[in-house]
Amino acid sequence: MTWTRRALPRVVAAVLLCGTSACGIRATTVPVDVGAAPSRVSCETPERPAGQSGVAGFRATVELVCGSQLVGVERIVPVPEKRPAKEAEVLVAQALLEQLERTSADERSAGFTTGVSGGLAVAPPRTGDPAGTVRLTRRPEDLPPVALSQIVCTLAGSDAISAGPGPVVLGGPDADPPRAWECTEAVRSRPESVPTLGELVRPSPS
Repeated sequence: MTWTRRALPRVVAAVLLCGTSACGIRATTVPVDVGAAPSRVSCETPERPAGQSGVAGFRATVELVCGSQLVGVERIVPVPEKRPAKEAEVLVAQALLEQLERTSADERSAGFTTGVSGGLAVAPPRTGDPAGTVRLTRRPEDLPPVALSQIVCTLAGSDAISAGPGPVVLGGPDADPPRAWECTEAVRSRPESVPTLGELVRPSPS
C-alpha cells in the first residue's frame, strides 16, 4: 500500500493518540522524521519551580511519561497547612496523585504526558494494614500499567510516603490485603509493562 504525503501525518497522529493504551501498538523510543508531522520531543524538564509565598507545600518529584519512559519532574506540591498528624500520609499521597493527573503547558511542549486520569483518590488505610500503606479508590491491579508505574515510582520517591528505597504498599477500596510494588529501572524504562500483580502483603497482627 502506498501512503501519500498528505495522508501520512494523519496516520502518525492516530498512532500517537493510541500511545501505550489498548490500541495494541508498542510505542518506540526512536524518533521518526515524517516531515510536517512533529514527532521529536526534548524530554527536558522545566526549570525547578520557585517557592510560592503564603502557600504551604513541599518539593516532590512527579514521574511523568516522555519518550515511552518515566522521567521525573520537580514540582511544588501544595497541601493543607493544618491537618491531623494521622492523616498526613493520606493528604500527601492525595496531593501527589493530583499532581500526576495534570501536565503544564511547558511540560507538554517538551513531550511529557501522563497516564493517570482524574477521579482516582486516596483512602485511609484499613486496620491491620502495614505502616505506610496507601489505599486507592480503585484496585491497583485494575489501573492501566502506565498509570500504576507513575504512581508507584512517584510514591517511592516521596520521603513522606516511603521510608527509603524499597517497595510501595498499595491497596484498593475493598478488604483485600495490600500488595508491595517496586519502582525498578525496568519499570521506569518500560512503564507499560509493569508486572500485573505486586507481592502480597499480609495484614499486621491486631
